[in-house]
Amino acid sequence: MVFSYFPGCTLKTKAKELDRYTRASAEALGITLEELPEWQCCGAVYPQPKDEIATKLSSIRSLASARDLGHDLVTVCSACHHVIKRVNHDVQTDTDMAFKANNYLKLDTPYHGETRVLHYLELLRDVVGFDKLAEKVVNPLKGRKIGAYYGCLLLRPSREMQFDNPEKPTILEDFIRAIGAEPVIYANRNECCGGYVTLENRELAVRKASAVTASARANGAECLITACPLCMYNLRHNAEGDMPIHYFTELLAEALGVKEKEAAQV
Repeated sequence: MVFSYFPGCTLKTKAKELDRYTRASAEALGITLEELPEWQCCGAVYPQPKDEIATKLSSIRSLASARDLGHDLVTVCSACHHVIKRVNHDVQTDTDMAFKANNYLKLDTPYHGETRVLHYLELLRDVVGFDKLAEKVVNPLKGRKIGAYYGCLLLRPSREMQFDNPEKPTILEDFIRAIGAEPVIYANRNECCGGYVTLENRELAVRKASAVTASARANGAECLITACPLCMYNLRHNAEGDMPIHYFTELLAEALGVKEKEAAQV
């Protein structure tokens, strides 16, 4: 199975481990992730004004590149996935926006939303299958009580993202079961951690992040997993207490028996 891969800027800097364990676990599962050539920043934040075109162009370039290569486009960073998936939806549904973007980009073949965008978790669920993933596990994380932290960007707006039920998501809990651990359900797993207000109002960010970890801890979680570098930073640096936070791909690599090999190469 071959997919185009958009790592994004943060996975080349502060979130290198998210990228490394994604690639290592994909290889162990027989998945080839081909990094897009000459990709650019997705824009980091989805622009809300309907007439904002310029900040969407880099995402459209990547989407068109994946189409031309004949592959679905896989992302792993929650923010990158959010932006690229919503921009793809815009191109598919807003003919005026698509016309202006294509007129500016002057692609050999205009882009109209042909590329399928998959988060790596969706790839595991919908392409590999969690049952097949469980069969590949060589080091099941038995006895580990793990809380899934979704955050905001994967789930909302649900019409565009179509990732999971925004109020009662299950994909991360099903992933946790597939790697042999026990998922912990807690109230704040799909609430905002406050990451976007850290610079402007750190006190609020501390309260929001601490509410997440306190809720997880009260329900028996020994650690949290996430796919979002911003959530990772905020939960690690602003949440009170000492709740361990991991990228989900790190535990996947551990369960597949490739974590130590990958860590030794760093």
